[in-house]
Amino acid sequence: MSDVTQTQSNPTGSWRDALVTYTHPSVVTLFFLGFSAGLPILLIFGTLSFWLTRAGVDISVITYFSWAALGYSFKFVWAPLVDRLPFPFLHQILGRRRSWLLVIQLLVMFAIMQMGLTEPLPDSLERMAYFAVLLGFAAASQDIVIDAYRIEIAKSKYQAAMAAMYSAGFRVGMLLASAGAFYLVNGFSQASQWLAPLLSYTSLGSYSLLMPVNTGSLYLYEAWKYTYIVLAGFMSVGIITTLIMSEPKTRREFKLGENSAEDYIRFLLFFLFTTVSFVLAFNYLDPSLLIYKTFSYTEQNVSVIVKFGAQIFRILIAIGVAVGTANLLSSARLVNRSMMEETYINPVVDFIKRYRTSFIIILLLIGFYRISDIVLGVTALIFYEQLGFSGIEIANISKTFGLLMIIVGGFLGGLLTARFGVLKILLLGGILAAATNLLFMWFAYVGNDTTLFVAVIAADNLSAGLAGAAFIAYLSSLTNISFTAMQYALFTSVMTLIPKVIGGYSGSIIENIGYEYFFLFTALLGIPVVFLILYLIKLEKLGRV
Repeated sequence: MSDVTQTQSNPTGSWRDALVTYTHPSVVTLFFLGFSAGLPILLIFGTLSFWLTRAGVDISVITYFSWAALGYSFKFVWAPLVDRLPFPFLHQILGRRRSWLLVIQLLVMFAIMQMGLTEPLPDSLERMAYFAVLLGFAAASQDIVIDAYRIEIAKSKYQAAMAAMYSAGFRVGMLLASAGAFYLVNGFSQASQWLAPLLSYTSLGSYSLLMPVNTGSLYLYEAWKYTYIVLAGFMSVGIITTLIMSEPKTRREFKLGENSAEDYIRFLLFFLFTTVSFVLAFNYLDPSLLIYKTFSYTEQNVSVIVKFGAQIFRILIAIGVAVGTANLLSSARLVNRSMMEETYINPVVDFIKRYRTSFIIILLLIGFYRISDIVLGVTALIFYEQLGFSGIEIANISKTFGLLMIIVGGFLGGLLTARFGVLKILLLGGILAAATNLLFMWFAYVGNDTTLFVAVIAADNLSAGLAGAAFIAYLSSLTNISFTAMQYALFTSVMTLIPKVIGGYSGSIIENIGYEYFFLFTALLGIPVVFLILYLIKLEKLGRV
């Protein structure tokens, strides 16, 4: 097990040793890579939801857009491709990790820009959805490379600090994509009002899109368009970092001559055929249609639980078709069998062998640890807007002040993890995550109260930062450096799959039970997590983890 990244689960070192880890060059680099990773996520999540709300799109439609981020839940499918295949030409110049990262960051920039150039009208929502999915795919791919880089670039004793620094950069990126976006939209909107009298006498622009919404605010598509274009430009931070940082020297470096060019081409075709089979199965083998027909349901009168179950079954069917396609292609010798086993099968077998009977408990913990935060986060900005807070108020409190709290929580989580061990801080984070969601229930009951808004954001973001740093360190500790990209991508995919599927239905749930009981529901989702961690702590004491 010498190749396994071991982030200590037992108390080690002193407070001084824990603080010194933050000065390592690789730890600092992770801040800027974290920024690059944090920028895209809200542009297909909270900020996009706020934009679509202002554009008059129905809440149930808006929350479906959160499924564009499902790329994060299936990135384990193409993680081996990124890990295994050298990127043509650039591999020789930049190395395996940096070449992939540069190309992916350029794709992220392109997708953000195209979303901004798409006006959210009924006949163009589908186009925006396509670019949102592309952004989700590219952003998830960027995470694959950054996670692998983080685990490979430095020793295990730096992993907690790197996780905290990555989390801090991630949150700054999210701040720019949320509060920064609101400030930009506000600035562009004000500028358009100043120029409106002048432009009204010219043919330089049309202001037919300037229209009032329910909150009394003004909605101007051009303000959002230029905001997304500006935010796309900020991806240059990650691009510059990629160009100047060093390539990790791992103990398992694929050699270009290890396989022939034909092997790589066949492996790429194998991946493409398998992926296409998954997409086609997901699009056309929808069990909900059979359920509606059998029980004479319509999409309007069927329950959310039935919809959720149908979507889970739909995903399982698509996975089954993809696995069957992979086996068929392997049997037909389209792909080098040993190459496929090394990239897809061996990483999973390695994880199961190392953790034996406890691997199921570990996967359950990974799958449900962030469920409370992720499900609530889908509707958070919509909730604040419907309480009557302006975009600037939301930017100041939820994002700017919230960023400070989450960074403090992240550094605190990194220090506590290094000092007291991962599982104990995971337990603390799990308890706090569920408890702070109850504060949102109180907030929904009280209504528009700025002081309470500040208090809820402080508590929620502090606990989220603490739990997030510990959780990243925990996932890193589970990863074997011989299978870095595949294993870590698998863990983070499991982490987001169920929460994001549920999150897609959060708008429908709120329409049926209201915000107060929705927040109670998200808090209750966190209770099983606490028992899973307690059980793992017990197994660790018995030496069975």
